[in-house]
Amino acid sequence: MKIRFIVPCWPKDSFWDVITFKFPHLSTTLLAALTPVEHQVSIHDEGITPINFDQECDFVAITAMTPLAPRGYEIAEEYRRRGVKVIMGGMHPTWLPEEAIAHCDAVVIGEADEIWGEVIRDAARGELKRFYQQGERTDLSLLPLPLRDLLDPNGYFFENTIQTTRGCPFDCEFCSVTAIYGGTYRTRPLEEVEREVQSLRRAQAYIFFVDDNIVGNIRYARELFAMLSQYRLRWVSQGPITIAQDEELVRLMAQAGCHGMFIGFESLNPQNLELMGKKTNKVEHYETGIKRLHDHGIGVHASFVFGYDYDDPSVFEQFLSFAHRTRIDGAFLPVLTPFPGTRIYQRLKQEGRIITEDWSRYDMATVVFRPKGMTVDELQEGFWWVNKEFYSLRSMARRIFQPFALRRSLIIFGPMNLGHWPAVRKAKRYFYREGTPCWSSS
Repeated sequence: MKIRFIVPCWPKDSFWDVITFKFPHLSTTLLAALTPVEHQVSIHDEGITPINFDQECDFVAITAMTPLAPRGYEIAEEYRRRGVKVIMGGMHPTWLPEEAIAHCDAVVIGEADEIWGEVIRDAARGELKRFYQQGERTDLSLLPLPLRDLLDPNGYFFENTIQTTRGCPFDCEFCSVTAIYGGTYRTRPLEEVEREVQSLRRAQAYIFFVDDNIVGNIRYARELFAMLSQYRLRWVSQGPITIAQDEELVRLMAQAGCHGMFIGFESLNPQNLELMGKKTNKVEHYETGIKRLHDHGIGVHASFVFGYDYDDPSVFEQFLSFAHRTRIDGAFLPVLTPFPGTRIYQRLKQEGRIITEDWSRYDMATVVFRPKGMTVDELQEGFWWVNKEFYSLRSMARRIFQPFALRRSLIIFGPMNLGHWPAVRKAKRYFYREGTPCWSSS
């Protein structure tokens, strides 16, 4: 069979479409590697190039997170009209399989690694089941090397994506990771991680360790960093701010080539953190933690979620003051988005605060619920204001472009900030040109 893996695109000129710092979906390259060699496999990311539906194929696999699900359904239906069988997977079909099956021939619920061989056999025989689900969580020791050669070599900022663990030991209310992995945390054999590092064709370029929490198992993390320190690498990953409490661990990270960490601070309000279930975050430790990471040459890409129950309109100014004071290198600043499958979705649904279930609006840039401490309009306007201000030239100069305090992480965060500066403005213009959602003034 000729098999195509497809990643749907974001709407044209939307917030995430205009961001140039893209990286590939590791799931597609892994499943491609798990496909028996007698089949021809290709990967198509619609965010890089348009889909040619006339290109011959026998079986299509589409992965979709919630805001891309509507486009994923359109793609699936177009292929089915052409007589091509389609399977869907990813977070959204996992949470809403009955919705997804109305648009495709089969759905994978949850992880697909250990059941993919069965899917391919059934597809080749014309005997696809409607639903597939593994009996157990994937054994990470069984993962092959991803087929990165199938990716567009010019389409991504990070081509080298590697996973060393899956899941997160924490249980935050809003988190889709917990919702799909059920609070489990698994580690991959270090010799397999090392083999993958050695296989990279662009080893001197940046590596993105896509683990949701690379230090969820401290003993494993120490061994991982010791192994990585044998190579001349530059990498970024994700983890909690509590990592900075262990100076020896931070030193090991720096020696191993860490240039940046994506850290979920989420809020400056302890009441919000308690409501989220972010029990390990202590606001009083944020600034000293950031300084320690900076002192070791590690940049901080901070995540703050706006719209939680104890937020009011002053939250945006408070964040910006904090960002300039601590000189964080970059930030992910979404509005709270209650993805189906998460506890926050269930809570807001029960409270009657969900405004719409148009999944294309669940893009982390559009308010889809009624906040408690401000109006929908105030939250929506605040989102655009804080993103525009944070990624302004004045803010960049205050945070990262100081000639007497340059950090090695500027290599990555400099281009990232400069790329976000025009992108945020373009996305805002498109958002309002398309017309604000009908509920925005309610």
